[in-house]
Amino acid sequence: MPLTDAQARKAPAKDKDYKLADSGGLYLFVTKSGYKSWRLKYRFANKERRLVIGAYPEISLVEARDERDRARRLLRDHRDPAIEERKRKMAAHAAAGATFEVVGKRWHEAQKPRWSPTQAVKVEQALTRDVYPAFGAMPLIDITGPMVLSMLRKVEKRGAIDTAKRIRQHVSAIFCFGIAEGLCVADPAAGVKKALLPTPIGGSQPGVNTVEAIRALHTKMDGCSSNPLTRLASRLLGLTFVRPGLIPSARWTEFEGIDWDAPGGENDAPEPIWRISADRMKLELEDKADEAFEHIAPLPAQAVEVLRAVRRLSGRFPYLFHSIRSTHEPMSVNTIGYMYNNNGYRNVHVPHGWRTSFSTIMNERAILHKRPDDRAIIDAMLSHKPKGLSGSEMAYNRALHMPRRWELAREWADLTMDGLAPAAAILVGHDRAA
Repeated sequence: MPLTDAQARKAPAKDKDYKLADSGGLYLFVTKSGYKSWRLKYRFANKERRLVIGAYPEISLVEARDERDRARRLLRDHRDPAIEERKRKMAAHAAAGATFEVVGKRWHEAQKPRWSPTQAVKVEQALTRDVYPAFGAMPLIDITGPMVLSMLRKVEKRGAIDTAKRIRQHVSAIFCFGIAEGLCVADPAAGVKKALLPTPIGGSQPGVNTVEAIRALHTKMDGCSSNPLTRLASRLLGLTFVRPGLIPSARWTEFEGIDWDAPGGENDAPEPIWRISADRMKLELEDKADEAFEHIAPLPAQAVEVLRAVRRLSGRFPYLFHSIRSTHEPMSVNTIGYMYNNNGYRNVHVPHGWRTSFSTIMNERAILHKRPDDRAIIDAMLSHKPKGLSGSEMAYNRALHMPRRWELAREWADLTMDGLAPAAAILVGHDRAA
């Protein structure tokens, strides 16, 4: 017999929790403390399930029956009422501000203590550049796997295969964060992992492979309309062939042997260097399980010339190549690549391609001039660590081969910079505008 409102109102607390049945699986649950709530018992996928409708008397008997009937309609459509109720609550959370961007920023803030400052900036830039414009304004529950994949395909199209993989990991972590907070029930980014393009065999990236082509590339970038800092960053990358992510986050404190107060260079050390810490190198490794070591890049005269030009633009700020939005944040890791793409080098040369160019040309010269020992030194200049080499052996070899590394660095600079205008020429138009 159906329950009456009077029976529900007068139901007393007892020594144990108990139920008062209504109809269609609806019942009033009364705890031994006297708390009352409406609940619905039903079967879905051959399993008994329960839906908590809400407290009595906040929800009346009539309202509880309406919710029961709504649940029955969902069952007829082969939908689980408990799951649908959870979705409804999550949508309400999202409507109150729990969008992907809001949750992503909370996740980022929670992770920052685990990261270095550079890593925190890189992750934030990737999310702001690629993810938030795609679906940052949407509730987590409304974002699907195809949406995530579509966003990642755009990253892949600009040649950033490994970046797409890292972004997928960040997006997946944000969904897991949302699941823990009750804002979604699944991680759609997990399912697209195998759909991403594979990393090119050997990690090789497109790069011009003749000295003449390199000079032409430098000349084209020197004269293009991009920000002078971006053009100078490209020159420095071409001269040092470090991993591209190290350029935007380079700080003045990393450069040794240059007297900035003597622009003529008369007080510079004979062999100035760029000392990159093991922590910074670790962030650039594709396999994070690899051990990272400090890297020392020789700075031939042409590289110091670039640094002096950059000093005129950003010497007051911590980063050499700062963001156009903030002088206290590094430029995006993709800025140089965008410049190459916009000036005719899409799929011809990417920032990482400088490493390919240096390796190809200098190894060819080693063969041509019968210098077989140069091969290992060239690998060391690219911060490649031979398998099985310990940290102490790595440091010993680095010191042992430093004179030859300097010779190769100067040879590379002389070859690739021959006939080019000085770095200061890139600032001519900028200085007039200033």
